[in-house]
Amino acid sequence: MEIKYILDIIYLVASVTFVIGLKMLSHPDSARKGNLYAAFGMALAIVGTIFLYNHADGYTTREPIKIILILAAIGVGTIAGWLTASKVQMTKMPELVSLFNGMGGACAAIIGLMEYEHNLGKTGALATIIAGLIIGSVSFSGSVIAFLKLNETMKKPIRIPSYNILNTVVMIALILFGAYIVYAQPEHLLLVVLLFVFALVYGVLFVIPIGGADMPVVISLLNSFTGLAAAFGGFLYQNQVMLTGGILVGSAGTILTLAMCKAMNRPLSNVIFGAFGGGAAASSGAEVNGSIKDISISDTAILMNYAKKVVIVPGYGLAVAQAQHVIHELELLLEERGVEVVYAIHPVAGRMPGHMNVLLAESNVSYDKLVEMEDINPQFATTDVVLVVGANDVVNPAAKTDPSSPIFGMPILDVENATNIIVNKRSMNAGYAGIDNLLFYQPKTSMLFGDAKGVLAKLVSELKQM
Repeated sequence: MEIKYILDIIYLVASVTFVIGLKMLSHPDSARKGNLYAAFGMALAIVGTIFLYNHADGYTTREPIKIILILAAIGVGTIAGWLTASKVQMTKMPELVSLFNGMGGACAAIIGLMEYEHNLGKTGALATIIAGLIIGSVSFSGSVIAFLKLNETMKKPIRIPSYNILNTVVMIALILFGAYIVYAQPEHLLLVVLLFVFALVYGVLFVIPIGGADMPVVISLLNSFTGLAAAFGGFLYQNQVMLTGGILVGSAGTILTLAMCKAMNRPLSNVIFGAFGGGAAASSGAEVNGSIKDISISDTAILMNYAKKVVIVPGYGLAVAQAQHVIHELELLLEERGVEVVYAIHPVAGRMPGHMNVLLAESNVSYDKLVEMEDINPQFATTDVVLVVGANDVVNPAAKTDPSSPIFGMPILDVENATNIIVNKRSMNAGYAGIDNLLFYQPKTSMLFGDAKGVLAKLVSELKQM
């Protein structure tokens, strides 16, 4: 059998593992195995490309110096990625995902810079190269800004005057510049490098004004950009596995982005151009009336011990405190006493899509106990106690009652319908959207202040003594 056909079979097998792996990611019980399947397929495709690839022009990687350089690069990348991923805390996972996604975009951009001169005179190939370069560059610089926002190095969005108009003008200019290069096909790289820099600038402008509450949507959108850029690379090299992988990442990221926008009841254009969650300045227009009331650990334990149903609403504060294990202990302790316990999961809770699901899965919380917003909302009316741990904007009634609020219209968890509401927060500081939470001032709400891990540990201890 010819080498070409062997490589085609390898690419087919790898593509199938990608699809199977993606399908297995839909459930926590199979997600780890799905990742391993997809990783095996990718490793198979890489090995096949290194040792079996032949270009029509006679180019091959089967030369000692090339193999040494490729394997050295893979080794460095593997070690760096392994060490980074193994040491990162679960709270920092969104930053890591954003950073890794940016690296994918950077690779697509570098491919464009490297391949431009080799494809002069081929209009179709140049169009593919320029498209991949632009999209990859935007994904890279945008992901870097998202990373800085997520780790709070860039705490507040930078509000540029008339930024909607500016971004639109820059985007149109970027597209026209790319089209001109494809048409004129300049022999030197200067204009291509300028296009690369221009695209990097647009990526920064694209993400800088977007507020913190929209970062989960932005991450998934940038992820789809990276997948699209990789797919253009697959077109360029006529590489089936690269094309398949890029299409899967791009389409999955797009579907997830649209699903999250639907969950927030906002069109994608509003997320990109609306700058929702723009920091503390973006406060609710409604005057907050009422006062807050504290609750003690012992009173909380009594309420939960004699409840029939408890719903836990996890948020980013749970992740920051690394309290996922102790909250699982609380869940098991309550269930031993005949209390029904479930978790209410909002689609945009945390800092990235599925953040709460991954966090709770780490502490062995059963997937069946994670109830999505549409299913849990009707249950709050028959819930005795709701325990909100570190969540803020996703339980704010202003989304339904205050037209002047920047989150107005966003579907929320209807926790205010429960009999008793206990909110655990470190302080009364505003959430990621930078607005006051009207829930805190309702008569049924009690505030349990303190670090989530410490408070929950004391609550577990109190329950054990009852």
